[in-house]
Amino acid sequence: MDTEPRVKAYMTRAVTTVSPTDTVGAVRAQIDGEDGHNGFPVTRDGRVEGFVTGRDLLAADAEATIADVMSTETIVADPEMTITDAARVIVRSDIEKLPVVDDAGALVGILSNTDVIRSQIERATPEKVAKLSRMLTDLHGVELTQERRSVALAELVPTQAEVYADELDGRRYELERGLAEPLVVIDAGGDDGVVYLADGHHRALAADRLGIDEMDAYAIVPAEPLELGMAQTAAEQGLSSIDDISVIEQDRHPLVETTTKLQG
Repeated sequence: MDTEPRVKAYMTRAVTTVSPTDTVGAVRAQIDGEDGHNGFPVTRDGRVEGFVTGRDLLAADAEATIADVMSTETIVADPEMTITDAARVIVRSDIEKLPVVDDAGALVGILSNTDVIRSQIERATPEKVAKLSRMLTDLHGVELTQERRSVALAELVPTQAEVYADELDGRRYELERGLAEPLVVIDAGGDDGVVYLADGHHRALAADRLGIDEMDAYAIVPAEPLELGMAQTAAEQGLSSIDDISVIEQDRHPLVETTTKLQG
C-alpha cells in the first residue's frame, strides 16, 4: 500500500493569482507591497494560462501586460501526485513554485519548495518517535501509544540543559517560515501529569522567544506511570521549565565545528 503523502496534503489552497491583462507595473507593486510574493500563476476564468516570476517583471516595461512577459509553457502538478515526484519536478525544472490543477485545468493550489521541505521534515519525526518508543518498551516493558497533539510550552519539563545559539537562530528561522518539525514529548502519567520534552529543545526555546505558546507534538503515552531516567536527569540539573535551558552563545554547534575542520 502506497502511504506516501500527496501534493494535496501540503499545497497552499488560497493562491494569489494575476490576470493576463494586468499590467507589469500593477503586479510589480504587489511583489513590493504586503503580499511579498515572488511569482504568480496567471489565470483566466480559473484556468492556468502561465506563470510570471519577479525576474520576468523586473525585465519588462511597466506598461506591458502580463500576457507579454509570462511563461506559457508552465509546469503544473496533479493534487494526487506524490510529494517525492513533485520534489523531483521542482528540482529538475529549477522552479520555486508548482501550480496544482485539477483534471479540468482549474487552479486548486500551489506547491512551493518550502512546502516540500516541510513535508520531508514531518515525515522524519515519526521515525524518531518509533525509535524512542521501542527503547522505552525495551527498558520498562510497558505498552505505549502515540498521539499527535498540541502542547503548551509552559507545561513542558526539558531534559536537556543547554542549547547552541547558532542552532537556536536556525530553528527560529524555520519557525518563521512554517518549517518547524513537531516536538517529541513523553507523557509520563501519574497524578502530577508531567510532560517531558524528549526532542526539540532548540525548537521549543525558539518558539518561546517568538511568543508562541503552543506547538505541535508527537506524544508518547505509557499505559501506566513510568519512572523515567530522563526525569531523574532533569531533576538533578534543576530543570523544571524551558526557562531553565541555558544558551551557549560563543561556541558553535559541534557539527559545524567538525564540518569546518573537514573543509580545512
